[in-house]
Amino acid sequence: MTVIIINAITVPEDGGDELARRFGARAGAVDGQPGFEGFELMRPTDGRREWLVVTRWKDEASFQAWTASPAFAHGHANADKPAAHGGPVSVASEVWKYEIAGGSPG
Repeated sequence: MTVIIINAITVPEDGGDELARRFGARAGAVDGQPGFEGFELMRPTDGRREWLVVTRWKDEASFQAWTASPAFAHGHANADKPAAHGGPVSVASEVWKYEIAGGSPG
């Protein structure tokens, strides 16, 4: 069953464009990961500062394997640096996990 992993990333008012640029620069980095089904970066349009990174996975085990992979570590290697030096643009981040319970046919 598909699981949805959402990373809600809070960015400073001037940080959204940089966040989008960084995600664009790494487009496709997770595409070959076993069990990965898709990804969207959601930009807020209502004044919120929380951007959503929405990923779909075949199952929880596939997501956990990605977070344990060298590719994941590489993508998050600068987490301890300031934003100006490649560190996080965010001021907070929260991961939410869901499974699809209903909806319209694809």
